[in-house]
Amino acid sequence: MVATLAAIFGLTTLVFTVVLMWAGIGLSLITIGLLVVGLNVAQWLLSPYLVGWIYKVKEMPATENPKVHQMVSDLSKKSGISTPKLMLSQIPLPNAFAYGSPLTGSRVAVTQGLLTHLDDGEVEAVIGHELGHLKHRDVQVMMVVSFLPALFYYIGYSMMLSGMFGGGGDSKKGGGGNNALFGIAFMAFSWVLTLFTLYLSRLREYYADRHSALIVENGAEKLSTGLVTIVEESKRTNKPDKNQKKSNSSYKALFISDPDRANLDSAELHANNAANKEDLLRETLAKKPTSVDKFAEIFSTHPNIIKRLKALQELSQNPSTY
Repeated sequence: MVATLAAIFGLTTLVFTVVLMWAGIGLSLITIGLLVVGLNVAQWLLSPYLVGWIYKVKEMPATENPKVHQMVSDLSKKSGISTPKLMLSQIPLPNAFAYGSPLTGSRVAVTQGLLTHLDDGEVEAVIGHELGHLKHRDVQVMMVVSFLPALFYYIGYSMMLSGMFGGGGDSKKGGGGNNALFGIAFMAFSWVLTLFTLYLSRLREYYADRHSALIVENGAEKLSTGLVTIVEESKRTNKPDKNQKKSNSSYKALFISDPDRANLDSAELHANNAANKEDLLRETLAKKPTSVDKFAEIFSTHPNIIKRLKALQELSQNPSTY
C-alpha cells in the first residue's frame, strides 16, 4: 500500500512540475501544494456531514442495541484504537462503512439491512473489518488520494477549453494549441491516477479483511459468509430509482461491498447445488476468476469476490499469514 501511495503522489508531483514548466505558468510549487492540501483538508473535514446526509445516518444510542455496542468496544480494544461512535444508516442495503474527520471523530456505521440479514458473528466480523480501516487510517488516505484524479481532470478540462476558445496566450507561439494539448494530457493522466486509486482501494479492503480475521474469533470464516450474505441480499434489495442509485454510489468506496456490483458478484457466486450460504461459499471457493472478471476488477473499488473469498480462506487455513 505504501508503494502505491508513493507512485500516486510521485506521478502527481512529476506531471504537475513538468507541465507547469512547459506551459510557463508562474505559480510556485509551494502555492500549488498549499492549494491542493487546502482543498483536500476542507473535503476531509466536511465529508462526514455529506455522508451522513446521503445515507440517512444517525448515532445509535447504547440502549438501542447493546450487543453491537459491546462488539465495537471490545474489538476497538483489540485493535488498539479509541472506540469510534456507532452509527446506524437507515437504508435497506446490508452494508457497513467507516468514516470521520477531526470535526466529528471516527465513526463506524452499520445499515439497517446489515443488522436484519446477518447473524451476530457475521456482524462482528464486518465491524472488525471497518475497525481495520480506522486502524490503517484508510479514511484519511482515500479521501486525499481520490481527490487527485478529479483535480487533474478539472484542470485539464479548463485548459482544453481555454486553448480551444480563449486563445490561451500569444497565438504566434501557438499558446492556445499548447493549452489544449496540455489539457488533454491532464485529462488522460487523471485516468491513470484513477486506476492507481482504484488499486489502492482494493488493496485496503484486503488489509481490512485481514484485520478482521486477526481480532475476531474465526473471523475469516464469519466474514466470508457475511460477504456472501451481503452480496445475495444486496441483489434482492438494490432496486432503487435512478436518484437513489446515484446516492448509493456516491461514496461506495467506503462500503465493505460495492452495491453496484451486487448482480455481477452474485452471478460469480452462483452454484447449482448450494442449499445454504455455507454450501455456496464452498462451491465458490472451488472456482477461479475468468479473464473477463480479472479485467473488470481493474475498474472496481473492491476486489473480485472470488479472489477476496479465497484470500480469506487462506487466512483461515494459515493463521501464520496474519
